[in-house]
Amino acid sequence: MTDATTKPKDANKILKPAKIAWFRSQLRAWAVQNLRGFPWRRTTNPYHIFVAESLLQKTDAAAVVPVYEAFLNRYPTLETLATANVEEVATLLQPLGLFFRAERLCQAAGIILEQDGGKIPNSEKRLLQLPGIGKYSARAILANAFSEPAAVLDTNVARILERFFGFEGDRVKSRCKLLWQTAEKAAPDVNTDRWNLTLLDLGALVCTARKPRCTDCPLREQCHFHAEQL
Repeated sequence: MTDATTKPKDANKILKPAKIAWFRSQLRAWAVQNLRGFPWRRTTNPYHIFVAESLLQKTDAAAVVPVYEAFLNRYPTLETLATANVEEVATLLQPLGLFFRAERLCQAAGIILEQDGGKIPNSEKRLLQLPGIGKYSARAILANAFSEPAAVLDTNVARILERFFGFEGDRVKSRCKLLWQTAEKAAPDVNTDRWNLTLLDLGALVCTARKPRCTDCPLREQCHFHAEQL
């Protein structure tokens, strides 16, 4: 058994309107009772979300919570971060590892202060020009801070899309054009921020890489992967 059986070149061939509608409906209902309550999910402050997305890269969300709160207490504004000592920032972030994260945060803050008037950019093109900000982080910032209809794609989201729709993306999921197309077509045009969080949490809590909890999954009735296991 495999997670996927086909490798189409065009997302339109696998995303039928009726199935997308059902997919959205099931996940929206599941989200009502199951979304996790991390502190960065209770704000639309662009700076706070910029910090959160920077800290969350390659890190377990639960581990980020105390560091995120301590970070904002120490550097409450972009201006305080832009003028901070990199070594001090690195010490604060030490529980998360990756020293370059502190360097990139400080560099990005300095650039935003100098070139963007101290305001977090609200365009994907501009965000991608900042140190440490990739496509996922840029789109997460746009959705969560600016309510832009920007779908995201990470390993959790990719796994759900591949399993449910029954196809196989490229080995490097974050660079797979087909997976990005699928993520964008599956996402609704409104409340995309909540939609993104729903996919992330389903992948973290239910549709896990190992031992997925299919019996608890709201998508099981039409999931290609689940049907293969029967």
